[in-house]
Amino acid sequence: MQLTAPADRRTGTTGSRRTGMRDTDGMAVASFILGLLGLLVLNLFLGPISIALASVALWRGTARRGRAYLGLALGVADLVVLFAFMQADHSVSWSF
Repeated sequence: MQLTAPADRRTGTTGSRRTGMRDTDGMAVASFILGLLGLLVLNLFLGPISIALASVALWRGTARRGRAYLGLALGVADLVVLFAFMQADHSVSWSF
């Protein structure tokens, strides 16, 4: 049984860099999905989460930069949609 990550024989390093990139790629995809879902439901919560995940993914240097930028844009759009619907019916929430 091995308790640590196996070392790469070519570089002598562990697989933590590859795992770190996979995590940031996952954050970019998650921000896109949450931003897209936030346009329909819970945009007050999912919008800021999408913005935060996209920002962290971009800061860490994700390979899926386009997906992270889309997640960032959708997170902002979530908050804009919430604000527009709140202004339309003068309440704290919105519905169809």
